[in-house]
Amino acid sequence: MLKKTIAAMICAFAVLLLFPLAARADMGPKPSVVIDFAGLEAENYYATLLSRTSSTGPYSALDDSDQGYAHYRENDQGYDIFLKFAEYRDADGFYFLQFFQDCSETGQFRWTYYPPHEFKILLYFPAKDQFVVSNEIYQRYAFDSYFAAEVSLTGLSGPAQGAGAITAAKSYDYTDETLSLLARILLTIAIELAIAITFGFREKKLFRFIVLVNVVTQIGLNLALNVINYHSGQMAFVFSYILLEIAVFVIEAALYAWYMRKHSEERIPGWKPWAYALTANTASFALGFAIAYFMPGIF
Repeated sequence: MLKKTIAAMICAFAVLLLFPLAARADMGPKPSVVIDFAGLEAENYYATLLSRTSSTGPYSALDDSDQGYAHYRENDQGYDIFLKFAEYRDADGFYFLQFFQDCSETGQFRWTYYPPHEFKILLYFPAKDQFVVSNEIYQRYAFDSYFAAEVSLTGLSGPAQGAGAITAAKSYDYTDETLSLLARILLTIAIELAIAITFGFREKKLFRFIVLVNVVTQIGLNLALNVINYHSGQMAFVFSYILLEIAVFVIEAALYAWYMRKHSEERIPGWKPWAYALTANTASFALGFAIAYFMPGIF
């Protein structure tokens, strides 16, 4: 019965892996670029990213020969700002992709749907009718790429570019990610050891072996999930979580069965290590999703 259950689970998740990923290729979260600006607290300004390529996702550079591609029309709010960005010509040939935001109140720019991979930062100040553009070229470095930008308006004069300065640095919160990783690992190990006690696995050397296996597999699992989430986002994280949990269950169950058969002083039925591994991993899997739902900061 247990073998049939395991086979059914593996087949079901294989189907999930092969078909929905292709069928739902455009569903779920998309890469994003978020920039926090400092030094502009009293300014009225708009921001965009200039792209090395002329299009990304639904965004594209304005085609002067066909205004049908314009994202703004004459009566639209922000049309005058749109025209200013559209008229801008970058010295390095980067493109304005018709997406911009008013960052005056928030101090933050967010491009959360198909942002350019390689870009420059461009700011426009309506009161001065002037632009400030970054000299550096930046790249998305993670699925969700965060930057902190320092902006200086010193020497800003004239109608176009070359004055002022924008300096941006990666600001992904690695400290919080590390603490969240440790919290997930400790919580998962704690619940699996508690279940081991309820299964009657109290023999010292057996319990130590369960601790060792859990530490190794949970560190490996959570590190892998962190890397996947960092580079590929939440949709890939969810599918990988399911498949990796199946792999962890099989590995742990096989190790427990081998160790209990060879080294346990007690007579342990052959089904019991498999039942324990299935119960413990199901519980930790459910705990992981509960944590992601109720305490998303840990993920």
